[in-house]
Amino acid sequence: MAMDDQGVENAAILLMSLGEEEAAEVFKHLSPKEVQRLGETIARMRTVPRERVDTVLDKFEAVAASDSMLVSDTDEYVKSVLRKALGDEKANLLIDRILQGNDVTGIESLKWMDPGSVAELLRNEHPQIVAAILVHLEFDQAADVLKQFPERQRNEVMVRIATLDGIQPAALRDLNDVMSKVLAGGDRMKKSTLGGVKAAAEILNMLGSAVETSVLDFVREADNDLAQKIMDNMFTFDDLDKIDDKGIQSLMKEVQSESLVIALKGATPALREKIFKNMSTRAAETLREDLESRGPVRLSEVEAEQKEMLKIVRRLADEGQIVLGGGGGDEQFV
Repeated sequence: MAMDDQGVENAAILLMSLGEEEAAEVFKHLSPKEVQRLGETIARMRTVPRERVDTVLDKFEAVAASDSMLVSDTDEYVKSVLRKALGDEKANLLIDRILQGNDVTGIESLKWMDPGSVAELLRNEHPQIVAAILVHLEFDQAADVLKQFPERQRNEVMVRIATLDGIQPAALRDLNDVMSKVLAGGDRMKKSTLGGVKAAAEILNMLGSAVETSVLDFVREADNDLAQKIMDNMFTFDDLDKIDDKGIQSLMKEVQSESLVIALKGATPALREKIFKNMSTRAAETLREDLESRGPVRLSEVEAEQKEMLKIVRRLADEGQIVLGGGGGDEQFV
Protein backbone atom coordinates (compact mmCIF):
# COMPACT_ATOMS: atom_id res chain seq x y z
CA MET A 1 0.00 0.00 0.00
CA ALA A 2 2.51 2.57 -1.20
CA MET A 3 0.64 5.86 -0.73
CA ASP A 4 1.52 9.51 -0.43
CA ASP A 5 0.38 11.57 2.56
CA GLN A 6 -2.87 12.48 0.77
CA GLY A 7 -3.57 8.82 0.06
CA VAL A 8 -2.93 7.83 3.69
CA GLU A 9 -5.30 10.53 4.92
CA ASN A 10 -7.95 9.37 2.45
CA ALA A 11 -7.56 5.80 3.68
CA ALA A 12 -7.81 6.98 7.29
CA ILE A 13 -11.00 8.92 6.53
CA LEU A 14 -12.50 5.88 4.81
CA LEU A 15 -11.66 3.62 7.78
CA MET A 16 -13.21 6.07 10.23
CA SER A 17 -16.31 6.16 8.07
CA LEU A 18 -16.61 2.36 8.16
CA GLY A 19 -16.87 2.09 11.94
CA GLU A 20 -14.81 0.05 14.40
CA GLU A 21 -15.84 -3.48 13.43
CA GLU A 22 -15.33 -3.06 9.69
CA ALA A 23 -12.14 -1.04 10.14
CA ALA A 24 -10.72 -3.79 12.36
CA GLU A 25 -11.31 -6.33 9.59
CA VAL A 26 -9.40 -4.13 7.14
CA PHE A 27 -6.48 -3.72 9.55
CA LYS A 28 -6.12 -7.52 9.72
CA HIS A 29 -5.00 -7.52 6.09
CA LEU A 30 -2.38 -4.76 6.39
CA SER A 31 1.33 -4.95 7.11
CA PRO A 32 2.78 -3.66 10.41
CA LYS A 33 4.08 -0.50 8.72
CA GLU A 34 0.73 0.20 7.09
CA VAL A 35 -1.10 -0.29 10.38
CA GLN A 36 1.30 2.04 12.19
CA ARG A 37 1.10 4.75 9.53
CA LEU A 38 -2.68 4.61 9.28
CA GLY A 39 -3.07 4.47 13.08
CA GLU A 40 -0.89 7.54 13.54
CA THR A 41 -2.84 9.39 10.84
CA ILE A 42 -6.20 8.54 12.41
CA ALA A 43 -4.95 9.61 15.85
CA ARG A 44 -3.76 12.91 14.41
CA MET A 45 -7.00 13.77 12.61
CA ARG A 46 -9.43 15.58 14.88
CA THR A 47 -12.00 17.06 12.50
CA VAL A 48 -12.57 16.44 8.79
CA PRO A 49 -14.74 18.71 6.62
CA ARG A 50 -17.89 17.00 5.37
CA GLU A 51 -16.88 17.85 1.77
CA ARG A 52 -13.61 15.93 2.21
CA VAL A 53 -15.43 12.88 3.59
CA ASP A 54 -17.88 12.93 0.67
CA THR A 55 -15.03 13.24 -1.82
CA VAL A 56 -13.19 10.26 -0.29
CA LEU A 57 -16.31 8.10 -0.23
CA ASP A 58 -17.16 8.98 -3.84
CA LYS A 59 -13.62 8.13 -4.90
CA PHE A 60 -13.73 4.81 -3.07
CA GLU A 61 -17.09 3.95 -4.62
CA ALA A 62 -15.70 4.66 -8.09
CA VAL A 63 -12.59 2.53 -7.50
CA ALA A 64 -14.60 -0.30 -5.93
CA ALA A 65 -17.05 -0.28 -8.82
CA SER A 66 -14.19 -0.70 -11.30
CA ASP A 67 -12.90 -3.81 -9.52
CA SER A 68 -14.66 -7.12 -9.11
CA MET A 69 -13.76 -10.41 -7.42
CA LEU A 70 -13.66 -13.00 -10.19
CA VAL A 71 -12.47 -15.87 -7.99
CA SER A 72 -13.08 -16.26 -4.26
CA ASP A 73 -9.87 -18.23 -3.59
CA THR A 74 -7.19 -17.45 -6.18
CA ASP A 75 -4.65 -19.92 -4.73
CA GLU A 76 -7.04 -22.83 -5.06
CA TYR A 77 -8.07 -21.68 -8.52
CA VAL A 78 -4.43 -21.66 -9.72
CA LYS A 79 -3.83 -25.12 -8.26
CA SER A 80 -6.97 -26.56 -9.83
CA VAL A 81 -6.36 -25.09 -13.30
CA LEU A 82 -2.72 -26.16 -13.40
CA ARG A 83 -3.47 -29.70 -12.27
CA LYS A 84 -6.17 -30.08 -14.92
CA ALA A 85 -3.93 -28.66 -17.61
CA LEU A 86 -0.61 -30.31 -16.73
CA GLY A 87 -1.35 -33.24 -14.47
CA ASP A 88 -0.45 -33.45 -10.79
CA GLU A 89 3.29 -34.00 -11.10
CA LYS A 90 4.13 -31.08 -13.41
CA ALA A 91 1.55 -28.84 -11.77
CA ASN A 92 2.94 -29.37 -8.26
CA LEU A 93 6.38 -28.21 -9.39
CA LEU A 94 4.88 -24.98 -10.75
CA ILE A 95 2.45 -24.45 -7.87
CA ASP A 96 5.24 -24.26 -5.29
CA ARG A 97 7.09 -21.74 -7.45
CA ILE A 98 4.04 -19.57 -8.12
CA LEU A 99 2.71 -19.57 -4.57
CA GLN A 100 6.06 -19.57 -2.73
CA GLY A 101 6.06 -17.33 0.29
CA ASN A 102 2.31 -17.52 0.88
CA ASP A 103 2.81 -19.92 3.78
CA VAL A 104 5.62 -18.03 5.48
CA THR A 105 3.50 -16.97 8.42
CA GLY A 106 6.14 -17.31 11.12
CA ILE A 107 8.36 -14.61 9.68
CA GLU A 108 5.37 -12.25 9.58
CA SER A 109 5.14 -12.44 13.36
CA LEU A 110 8.70 -11.09 13.61
CA LYS A 111 7.69 -8.03 11.60
CA TRP A 112 5.25 -7.09 14.36
CA MET A 113 7.88 -7.35 17.10
CA ASP A 114 10.07 -4.52 18.30
CA PRO A 115 13.75 -4.78 17.26
CA GLY A 116 14.91 -5.42 20.84
CA SER A 117 12.70 -8.49 21.14
CA VAL A 118 13.83 -9.86 17.77
CA ALA A 119 17.47 -9.27 18.74
CA GLU A 120 16.93 -11.13 22.00
CA LEU A 121 15.48 -14.12 20.12
CA LEU A 122 18.45 -14.20 17.75
CA ARG A 123 21.28 -13.14 20.06
CA ASN A 124 22.68 -16.64 20.66
CA GLU A 125 22.11 -18.03 17.17
CA HIS A 126 24.75 -18.67 14.52
CA PRO A 127 25.42 -15.60 12.32
CA GLN A 128 24.32 -17.55 9.23
CA ILE A 129 20.93 -18.24 10.78
CA VAL A 130 20.57 -14.63 11.91
CA ALA A 131 21.41 -13.44 8.39
CA ALA A 132 18.85 -15.80 6.82
CA ILE A 133 16.16 -14.41 9.13
CA LEU A 134 17.05 -10.72 8.84
CA VAL A 135 16.87 -10.69 5.03
CA HIS A 136 13.15 -11.46 5.34
CA LEU A 137 12.55 -8.26 7.32
CA GLU A 138 12.25 -4.69 6.08
CA PHE A 139 15.72 -3.15 5.74
CA ASP A 140 15.14 -0.56 8.47
CA GLN A 141 13.84 -3.18 10.92
CA ALA A 142 16.84 -5.42 10.16
CA ALA A 143 19.15 -2.47 10.80
CA ASP A 144 17.47 -1.73 14.13
CA VAL A 145 17.90 -5.37 15.16
CA LEU A 146 21.59 -5.30 14.25
CA LYS A 147 22.10 -2.17 16.35
CA GLN A 148 21.24 -4.30 19.39
CA PHE A 149 24.10 -6.73 18.71
CA PRO A 150 27.72 -6.45 19.90
CA GLU A 151 30.06 -5.09 17.22
CA ARG A 152 31.72 -8.38 16.30
CA GLN A 153 28.43 -10.27 16.00
CA ARG A 154 26.96 -7.46 13.92
CA ASN A 155 29.96 -7.54 11.58
CA GLU A 156 29.83 -11.30 11.16
CA VAL A 157 26.11 -11.20 10.34
CA MET A 158 26.64 -8.45 7.74
CA VAL A 159 29.33 -10.50 5.97
CA ARG A 160 26.90 -13.41 5.72
CA ILE A 161 24.04 -11.21 4.48
CA ALA A 162 26.31 -9.85 1.77
CA THR A 163 27.39 -13.33 0.64
CA LEU A 164 23.93 -14.91 0.89
CA ASP A 165 22.67 -15.75 -2.59
CA GLY A 166 19.47 -17.50 -1.60
CA ILE A 167 17.98 -19.85 0.95
CA GLN A 168 17.75 -23.57 0.31
CA PRO A 169 14.91 -25.73 1.67
CA ALA A 170 17.35 -27.42 4.07
CA ALA A 171 18.27 -24.05 5.53
CA LEU A 172 14.60 -23.27 6.00
CA ARG A 173 14.20 -26.49 7.96
CA ASP A 174 17.00 -25.31 10.27
CA LEU A 175 15.19 -22.00 10.77
CA ASN A 176 12.04 -23.88 11.69
CA ASP A 177 13.99 -25.76 14.34
CA VAL A 178 15.60 -22.59 15.71
CA MET A 179 12.41 -20.55 15.96
CA SER A 180 8.91 -21.91 16.32
CA LYS A 181 7.81 -22.06 12.70
CA VAL A 182 9.59 -18.86 11.71
CA LEU A 183 9.26 -20.00 8.15
CA ALA A 184 6.20 -22.23 7.86
CA GLY A 185 6.09 -24.64 4.95
CA GLY A 186 9.86 -24.66 4.50
CA ASP A 187 9.94 -28.08 2.78
CA ARG A 188 7.95 -26.79 -0.15
CA MET A 189 9.75 -23.49 -0.54
CA LYS A 190 11.99 -23.03 -3.52
CA LYS A 191 15.24 -21.14 -3.20
CA SER A 192 14.37 -17.51 -2.49
CA THR A 193 16.38 -14.64 -3.94
CA LEU A 194 17.02 -12.93 -0.64
CA GLY A 195 20.20 -11.48 0.79
CA GLY A 196 23.20 -10.48 -1.30
CA VAL A 197 25.38 -7.41 -1.58
CA LYS A 198 22.47 -5.02 -2.25
CA ALA A 199 20.57 -6.15 0.85
CA ALA A 200 23.72 -5.77 2.96
CA ALA A 201 24.26 -2.28 1.54
CA GLU A 202 20.65 -1.21 2.20
CA ILE A 203 20.85 -2.36 5.82
CA LEU A 204 24.28 -0.81 6.29
CA ASN A 205 23.00 2.51 4.94
CA MET A 206 20.61 2.64 7.89
CA LEU A 207 23.09 1.72 10.61
CA GLY A 208 24.85 5.09 10.66
CA SER A 209 28.33 6.22 9.66
CA ALA A 210 30.20 5.02 12.77
CA VAL A 211 28.87 1.46 12.51
CA GLU A 212 29.23 1.54 8.73
CA THR A 213 32.98 2.20 8.96
CA SER A 214 33.50 -0.57 11.50
CA VAL A 215 31.56 -3.12 9.44
CA LEU A 216 33.27 -2.24 6.17
CA ASP A 217 36.71 -2.43 7.79
CA PHE A 218 35.85 -5.88 9.10
CA VAL A 219 34.54 -7.03 5.71
CA ARG A 220 37.57 -5.56 3.94
CA GLU A 221 39.92 -7.66 6.05
CA ALA A 222 38.05 -10.82 5.11
CA ASP A 223 37.30 -9.96 1.48
CA ASN A 224 38.36 -6.64 -0.05
CA ASP A 225 36.36 -7.19 -3.25
CA LEU A 226 33.21 -7.90 -1.26
CA ALA A 227 33.68 -4.69 0.75
CA GLN A 228 34.03 -2.71 -2.48
CA LYS A 229 30.87 -4.28 -3.92
CA ILE A 230 28.93 -3.36 -0.79
CA MET A 231 30.24 0.23 -0.95
CA ASP A 232 29.32 0.46 -4.64
CA ASN A 233 25.75 -0.53 -3.77
CA MET A 234 25.42 1.68 -0.71
CA PHE A 235 25.04 4.94 -2.56
CA THR A 236 24.55 5.06 -6.32
CA PHE A 237 24.65 8.07 -8.59
CA ASP A 238 20.84 8.13 -8.86
CA ASP A 239 20.74 8.36 -5.05
CA LEU A 240 22.03 11.93 -5.35
CA ASP A 241 18.32 12.73 -5.67
CA LYS A 242 17.99 11.87 -1.96
CA ILE A 243 20.44 14.61 -0.91
CA ASP A 244 18.82 17.85 0.19
CA ASP A 245 19.27 21.09 -1.78
CA LYS A 246 21.95 22.43 0.55
CA GLY A 247 23.98 19.26 0.06
CA ILE A 248 23.64 19.46 -3.73
CA GLN A 249 24.87 23.04 -3.61
CA SER A 250 27.91 21.97 -1.59
CA LEU A 251 28.60 19.23 -4.13
CA MET A 252 28.35 21.61 -7.09
CA LYS A 253 31.14 23.76 -5.61
CA GLU A 254 33.48 20.76 -5.71
CA VAL A 255 32.75 19.36 -9.19
CA GLN A 256 34.42 20.58 -12.37
CA SER A 257 31.92 21.62 -15.05
CA GLU A 258 33.40 19.26 -17.67
CA SER A 259 33.10 16.28 -15.30
CA LEU A 260 29.54 17.28 -14.40
CA VAL A 261 28.46 17.37 -18.06
CA ILE A 262 29.79 13.86 -18.70
CA ALA A 263 28.34 12.45 -15.45
CA LEU A 264 24.90 13.93 -16.16
CA LYS A 265 24.78 12.30 -19.60
CA GLY A 266 23.79 9.16 -17.71
CA ALA A 267 21.53 10.82 -15.12
CA THR A 268 17.75 10.59 -14.86
CA PRO A 269 15.73 13.64 -15.96
CA ALA A 270 14.62 14.14 -12.33
CA LEU A 271 18.20 14.24 -11.07
CA ARG A 272 19.22 16.65 -13.82
CA GLU A 273 16.40 18.99 -12.85
CA LYS A 274 17.41 18.82 -9.20
CA ILE A 275 20.97 19.83 -10.13
CA PHE A 276 19.73 22.62 -12.39
CA LYS A 277 17.51 24.14 -9.70
CA ASN A 278 20.43 24.28 -7.28
CA MET A 279 22.58 26.34 -9.64
CA SER A 280 22.37 29.97 -10.62
CA THR A 281 20.13 30.62 -13.62
CA ARG A 282 23.08 31.43 -15.81
CA ALA A 283 25.08 28.36 -14.75
CA ALA A 284 22.04 26.11 -15.25
CA GLU A 285 21.47 27.48 -18.77
CA THR A 286 25.13 26.92 -19.64
CA LEU A 287 24.97 23.36 -18.32
CA ARG A 288 21.80 22.63 -20.31
CA GLU A 289 23.43 23.94 -23.49
CA ASP A 290 26.58 21.88 -22.87
CA LEU A 291 24.50 18.74 -22.34
CA GLU A 292 22.53 19.32 -25.53
CA SER A 293 25.59 20.14 -27.65
CA ARG A 294 27.71 17.28 -26.31
CA GLY A 295 27.64 14.28 -28.61
CA PRO A 296 27.49 10.62 -27.53
CA VAL A 297 29.80 9.71 -24.65
CA ARG A 298 31.14 6.25 -23.89
CA LEU A 299 29.30 4.60 -21.01
CA SER A 300 32.65 3.82 -19.37
CA GLU A 301 33.51 7.55 -19.34
CA VAL A 302 30.12 8.43 -17.84
CA GLU A 303 30.48 5.81 -15.12
CA ALA A 304 34.04 6.92 -14.35
CA GLU A 305 32.97 10.54 -13.83
CA GLN A 306 29.98 9.45 -11.77
CA LYS A 307 32.27 7.43 -9.50
CA GLU A 308 34.53 10.45 -9.07
CA MET A 309 31.50 12.53 -8.05
CA LEU A 310 30.48 9.84 -5.56
CA LYS A 311 33.97 10.00 -4.02
CA ILE A 312 33.42 13.73 -3.49
CA VAL A 313 29.99 12.99 -1.99
CA ARG A 314 31.59 10.52 0.43
CA ARG A 315 34.22 13.07 1.48
CA LEU A 316 31.65 15.82 1.98
CA ALA A 317 29.51 13.40 4.01
CA ASP A 318 32.50 12.58 6.22
CA GLU A 319 33.07 16.31 6.69
CA GLY A 320 29.43 16.81 7.64
CA GLN A 321 28.59 19.01 4.65
CA ILE A 322 26.24 16.43 3.13
CA VAL A 323 23.72 14.11 4.79
CA LEU A 324 23.29 10.95 2.74
CA GLY A 325 19.76 9.57 2.36
CA GLY A 326 19.02 6.47 4.43
CA GLY A 327 19.30 7.90 7.94
CA GLY A 328 20.34 5.86 10.91
CA GLY A 329 23.15 8.18 11.90
CA ASP A 330 24.39 8.51 15.46
CA GLU A 331 24.76 12.29 15.32
CA GLN A 332 23.42 14.28 18.25
CA PHE A 333 22.22 17.86 17.98
CA VAL A 334 22.16 20.43 20.74
